[in-house]
Amino acid sequence: MNEQELAAKELFMLYRGHFIQMHKNGVLEAYKKGGIEREIEITWYHEIIDKLTGELSIRDWEAMAGLEALAKYYQDARLLAGIMTFVTRHIMGADSIVKLMYAERLLAILQSLKSVLPDDQRYLAYQQTLKILEDISLKPLIIDPGHELELFNLKDKKSLNNRVKKSMDEINTIRFTKLFSKE
Repeated sequence: MNEQELAAKELFMLYRGHFIQMHKNGVLEAYKKGGIEREIEITWYHEIIDKLTGELSIRDWEAMAGLEALAKYYQDARLLAGIMTFVTRHIMGADSIVKLMYAERLLAILQSLKSVLPDDQRYLAYQQTLKILEDISLKPLIIDPGHELELFNLKDKKSLNNRVKKSMDEINTIRFTKLFSKE
């Protein structure tokens, strides 16, 4: 890789491939000087996905927020696969707040990726999200230290359950629409 390509990759990784953000910050032209082909950009997107899915944690959801943002402008089914691997292994042991944050972000990611996901993969992801939401609503409110309700616009178990119900209704609406639509 030459110097311009290295500089382009550095910008690409810094902005996670978000060209609009590069433009807003005045670095898009510098990136374009690297003359990077689309295939290389796709490889870099995969590196970003791998890095962020490797950083997923129940203690910090910055990586999940990064994946949610990435899904809005780069649709790739690999993104969901990495998240689902983490979610199925780790989320059920998390506190109520972490479960809710992951479920809500997972719904947003599923919405962003709906055009590139096979129906069976999307169905399984919705089922897992529903399982997480049902677990939150059925169990007592569990909060780890540092996860204050007010930071998440919640007051008590009732307000938590209201957010859970809203997400469950969203999933049920999607399922109902899919069942009766002629796509």
